[in-house]
Amino acid sequence: MDCLREMKEEERGELGLVLRAFTKQNCRICRVLGLWGDLGDGVLYLASEKQKRGNFLDKNLGCFEKEGVFNFALMGMEMCEAVISLHKEGLIAGCLSFSCFQLDDFGHIYLDLIEVLLTGRGIQDVVANVGFSGKKIGDGEIRMLFKDLLKRDVFVCPEVLLKLLEKEGTGVECCSLKYPIRYSSDAWLLSCILLRIVNGDVFSDEWVEYMCHIIVKGSENSEIDCSSVYTSSMEKVSSLLGTKFGAECVSLQQILCKCLDLDPESRSLVVDVWKCIRELVIRPQFDKMVKLYGASYDENVGRCMVVGKLCLLSRERTETQEKDELQGKEANGATDMVNGLTEGRIKWKDLQGHLDCVTGLAVGGGYLFSSSFDKSVKVWSLQDYSHVHTFRGHEHKVMAVVCVDEEQPLCISGDSGGGIFLWSINIPFGQEPLKKWYEEKDWRYSGIHALAVSENGYLYTGSGDKLIKEWSLRDGTLSGTMTGHKSVVSAIAVNNGVLYSGSWDGTVRLWSLSDHSLLTVLGEDMPRAVSTVLSLAADQHTLIATYENGSVKIWRHDVLRKSMQIHNGAIFTVSLDGKWLFTGSWDRTIKAQ
Repeated sequence: MDCLREMKEEERGELGLVLRAFTKQNCRICRVLGLWGDLGDGVLYLASEKQKRGNFLDKNLGCFEKEGVFNFALMGMEMCEAVISLHKEGLIAGCLSFSCFQLDDFGHIYLDLIEVLLTGRGIQDVVANVGFSGKKIGDGEIRMLFKDLLKRDVFVCPEVLLKLLEKEGTGVECCSLKYPIRYSSDAWLLSCILLRIVNGDVFSDEWVEYMCHIIVKGSENSEIDCSSVYTSSMEKVSSLLGTKFGAECVSLQQILCKCLDLDPESRSLVVDVWKCIRELVIRPQFDKMVKLYGASYDENVGRCMVVGKLCLLSRERTETQEKDELQGKEANGATDMVNGLTEGRIKWKDLQGHLDCVTGLAVGGGYLFSSSFDKSVKVWSLQDYSHVHTFRGHEHKVMAVVCVDEEQPLCISGDSGGGIFLWSINIPFGQEPLKKWYEEKDWRYSGIHALAVSENGYLYTGSGDKLIKEWSLRDGTLSGTMTGHKSVVSAIAVNNGVLYSGSWDGTVRLWSLSDHSLLTVLGEDMPRAVSTVLSLAADQHTLIATYENGSVKIWRHDVLRKSMQIHNGAIFTVSLDGKWLFTGSWDRTIKAQ
C-alpha cells in the first residue's frame, strides 16, 4: 500500500485500469491475478495467469499452405478477438510480439498482458540505445533498430515508434510525420504478425525496407514517394500471400495491406480484420448467429500501454541501479541508505502504539523491539512493520532494551526500578517473561539506564547507583561489579573484549571483560557542566561518544581525534556503520556523517 501511495497519479491510474479490466475472466485475455509485494527485494509485482502450452507462433513460421487456410483463419480470428477485448477496456497495446500470444490446453489463443508490458519495456530499451537525447538519427540507425526488433519477433507501428523516440529526445532526420496513436495502431501489429506467420523471413526483409523508407523519408514533401513505396511493398506482400493461399483470399490480402497504411485513420480496424477472416471459415450468408456488439471505440479515451507509465517504471529503477553500480555504490548498507536519503528514495513509516516516550530500540529475530516510559516493550514485524505483540510486566519506566540472537533468541529489558526482564522471541510470544530479577533496591538511585550483552553470555547494566554490573544470563546471578564513575552510568557498549561505559560525570571508562580491570579513562579534562555522556558506539579501536550539549567526540586508539558540534540539542542515540555515523537528537533530526 505504501508503494501504491507513492506512485504518481498517472501510474496508479494505469495500473488500476489494468486490474479493474482483467482481474475478471475476459475473452481471450490471460486473467490478471493481482499484486504481489516482495518485501525482501522491495518490488511490487503484477501477477497474471500463464497458459500451460505457452508461445507457439515461432514454431509455425511459413508452415501454412493452401490446405491450411482454415487453421490460419481460426488462429487469426482468436488473435483478433484478444486484441478487441483489450480495446473494449480502453487499452491499446502499441506493440506485440509472438510471446504475447499463449495457447491453452484446448488450443485456444490468449493474449498475455504481462508479456505485452515486457515487450513494451524491451522496445523502450532498444529505442533508448539507438540514439542520444537531443540528436537526430538516420537510415542506418533506424535499420539497425528494426532488425534488432525483428530478431525478437517484436512489432511496433510507425506512430508509436516516433512517439517513443520523441520521449527519449531523439529525432529522425528528414521526418515530419505526426500521426496520433489510435486503436488502428494495433491493426498494423496484427497484420504484421499474421503476414510474418504466413511468409516467414521473406516478409521480415520487406517490412524492414518499408519501415525504414516511410520513417526516414516520410514527410509532407515526399507524400507521393511514400505512396509509391507503399503500393510497391503491398504488391509484394499480396503476391506472397496469394502464392500461399490462392485467389480465394483476395479480400484478406486487401485488408491486411490496408492495415499497413501509413495514416492510422486510413487503416482498417481490428474488428474489420476479424470479420474478413471469419468469412474464410463461415460464408456470410450462413453466418446469422454472431453480431459483434460494443466494438466501436472512442479514440479520445484509448490509452497506449507501450508509451504508458507501467512500461517505464522498471526502466527508471534499472537506470538508478546502473548509476549506483557505475559509481561503485554498495547494493545495501549505510552507503546505500545515505545516497537514498539524499536522492529522496528512502521511504519511512510511523510505528504508533506507545503511550509515552520511546527510550530504546533493538533488532533481533526478524523483529524490532521498542521500550518506553509506558512500562511496555512492543514487538514490530520487519516484514510489514505491523505491531505483533506487547511485553507487559514492568512496574516502572522501561529505560533500555537489547536483543540476543543466539540458539534461544532473547529480548532483554531494564526499568527504572532496577528490574531486568528476559523475554523469549519465539512464536508464539509469551505473556510472562522467561526470567526476571532485580538489582538491590536503594531509593536514592534511579535503577537501570543502559544495557549491553557480550558474546560469552553475560549481561551488563549501567545504573543510577554509578555501578556497572555483570549478570549471568543463565541464572540471573550477579557475577561482577565495576566501580569508578561519580554519577549515573548512562551508556554502555561492548566490543572486541572491552566494555565502554559513559556517565553523567562526563567521562568514558574502558574495562577489560576478562577481569573487570579499568583500562583507561577518557574525557576527564572536559568541563562537567556540558559533558553528560548519553550514548556510545564502538568499532574495533574507534569510540564515538555523544553528549547532552549536542556534540560528538571521536577517539581512535584512546586518543581524541575529533570533536564536533552537530546538533542543537542532546544526542540520545548513535550508530556507527563502516565509515558512516548516524546520530539522533532532541532537536528532532537524524544526521549522517
